[in-house]
Amino acid sequence: MNPSKPRKQYTPEFKAQAIELLALGRPVTELAEELCVSANLLYSWKSSSQGTRIGSEGGRAVGENAAADDPRALRREIALLRQENEILKKAAVILGTKTQQNYGR
Repeated sequence: MNPSKPRKQYTPEFKAQAIELLALGRPVTELAEELCVSANLLYSWKSSSQGTRIGSEGGRAVGENAAADDPRALRREIALLRQENEILKKAAVILGTKTQQNYGR
């Protein structure tokens, strides 16, 4: 590593969004190129996030089943879909394409 070049810092939100996009099945190399990060860094973020999830999903109370996770999983999925919609809206503005809201005019 070049000692004169400062190391780039990424926010936890940025990392979480990247991990969520990977969870949706986006190819690592494609996502890495799009986000301007290395594929190895994405793999590292993914593995470190899985380590924290294992601990939170670990033990359940007696009688508690996996159905208790469904509302949380649905809320995560809704949040992810909203993020993706925002990304697509921003991309449409950048690319100069019209959104559906403008078609009625």
